[in-house]
Amino acid sequence: MPNVKVGRLVLAAILAIFVYGVIAAMLGTIMPSFTLTPEQKGNVALAQALGLVIASISVGPLIDARGKKTALVLGLALITLSLFALPSVGGYGLIALLFFLMGVGGGIIVTAANALVSDIGENRRAPVLNLLNLFFGLGGLLTPFIAANLLSDDTVKILYFAAVLAAITFLAQVTTAMPAPSGESGFKFREVGLVLGRPSLYLLALFLFLYVSCEVGVWNWLKQYLISRNVDAKTAGNILSLGFALGLLLGRAIVSRILIRVSAVTVTLFSAILMAATTYLMLGTSDSSIAWIAVFCAGLAMAPVFPTTLAMVGDAFPRMTATAMGIVITCGWIGLAVSSPIIGSLAGENNANLGTALLIIPGFSVAMILVNLLLRPVLKAHKG
Repeated sequence: MPNVKVGRLVLAAILAIFVYGVIAAMLGTIMPSFTLTPEQKGNVALAQALGLVIASISVGPLIDARGKKTALVLGLALITLSLFALPSVGGYGLIALLFFLMGVGGGIIVTAANALVSDIGENRRAPVLNLLNLFFGLGGLLTPFIAANLLSDDTVKILYFAAVLAAITFLAQVTTAMPAPSGESGFKFREVGLVLGRPSLYLLALFLFLYVSCEVGVWNWLKQYLISRNVDAKTAGNILSLGFALGLLLGRAIVSRILIRVSAVTVTLFSAILMAATTYLMLGTSDSSIAWIAVFCAGLAMAPVFPTTLAMVGDAFPRMTATAMGIVITCGWIGLAVSSPIIGSLAGENNANLGTALLIIPGFSVAMILVNLLLRPVLKAHKG
């Protein structure tokens, strides 16, 4: 593959992941402006999660059969249309519907972009995927930062800003030539049993389920939690962007070098341990300075988990990679679907119990440690 073509493909994947970072932070950024109950807000997050689940479970075979470009163009079209439509709708039902469609688009582009770069960087899959997902952190950083400091938390302006970015990225995908699906990794019904019959698939899926529950819990609820602890909205938005999102961004840049020498399963084990400690500290303070440090460290700890887990999937499933990746990512989105409504229900009126509800994050981090310890010998046996 010519270098210039590889460069175009990497750029296309980077832009797609950047847009997903922007919309991943969107709900938590604009949530305080919605005149909805905590339970309704949790259900809006659930609608977005269901869209992610449906897209991820169905898009793997589509990618393996039809190629990445079809998926990227379709996903970005749905995101662009949803973002342009949101400022003009009112009411709980329509908001939930548009976030559902945005979730469908997000699920498609996350799977397609990671599968595209996984194919390009087979020899150093984990470092390359971490570098790609660094731009997810950049998108997640920009949304709350620009909203708080440049757009005065104006929901309409925030949505149109994201919509224009998505439209530009849509045009970039349309004009980028991408390879057809490979016969070696393409979707074949007769090989589905080989994918579904491996224990490593289910452990990787469970690991990502727990992780996404934690990460999205921070994106969707941290700003509201800080506001409930008497942190002003602008400071809370900056803690989310210049704390959590910046930690994700810098962490992925750092760990891409570490993964050249340290195994992916070891990196994710230490990440889970640090997640448990930092997220518990994050929920135990009302001081904005200490909160920023804890949230930043939580971002650093979480940074490698999503892309490194997908790298482990790519290593374990060299055939039907996108299908296996889609299944694992789907389980991650199920974590979002489970955690956000639970948090919203436990938060109570006026978010009175939100701090207690968010203890699900360090709790799931501890569970990740146990799953990782079970996963290690399974991956070793599979490689052998």
